Amino acid sequence: MIFEGFIETFKRLVRDRYGLAGITILSIMIIIGVLAPYLPLPDFNATIFNRFIPPSPDHPLGTDYLGRDLLSRVIWGARISLLAGFVAAGIASVIGIILGTIAGYYGGAVDIIISRIIEIFFVIPTFFIALTLAAIYGSNIYLLMIIIGVTTWPVTARIMRAQVMIVKEFLYIEAAKAVGANDLRIIIRHILPVAIQPAIANSILLVGNAIMIEAGLSYLGLGDPNYPSWGRLIYEGQPYISTAWWISVFPGIFLVATVLGLNFLGDALYRILTPRISNIRT
Repeated sequence: MIFEGFIETFKRLVRDRYGLAGITILSIMIIIGVLAPYLPLPDFNATIFNRFIPPSPDHPLGTDYLGRDLLSRVIWGARISLLAGFVAAGIASVIGIILGTIAGYYGGAVDIIISRIIEIFFVIPTFFIALTLAAIYGSNIYLLMIIIGVTTWPVTARIMRAQVMIVKEFLYIEAAKAVGANDLRIIIRHILPVAIQPAIANSILLVGNAIMIEAGLSYLGLGDPNYPSWGRLIYEGQPYISTAWWISVFPGIFLVATVLGLNFLGDALYRILTPRISNIRT
């Protein structure tokens, strides 16, 4: 049943022009990131070439201010940026789904407390919180993933809360309660499979948001200097933008294309998955 639903969703995504564009772009970037260690490229930190070589047949994207091959760094940047985006979005999604489900299902005082916490996070800009924590605790890439994850969950929580509040009123939920099913079983077996669909679509958007936050932190000098994320590459090329534009421009193109693809895919998924909930009433 789940596999059939996945296949049907994929078919509808492929038929949607924005969904197809998102799948294509994201697939290309993921393939590049996965194959990065196996491609015949120089080490991304090796300073073995002349500095500021413009794009040429030997160096398709040129070299940077230390003589490092930019193609190698951009391809490894795909691996680092996508990893940061998916891990951070995964953390945010898990937190948001759990808290949103608890708030929506139990209501009352529990809902009020969680809702107030969500509102606090909405009042304080996410990027400002992440910036502050990164400045305090350092620039380790794995720490940045955690920081981004624990500051970007409120949107998912709000979506899950609203969806669970709708689904828990369905007749089959009342029937499950009537036969003595406990809350955990009802939530896992009957509510989450239906209510989680919009949250899945939002999780894709969260990946793009997480990549942009990491890029923003890196651009401000708070990225991990040991790993060439796209944001870090843009930051490193910024002082030379007038004389060696390629150092910042090419990572920026990859960054924009990836986030655009994720937004296309997330929007298409949201359009496809959201209407289903209104058709489940019995």
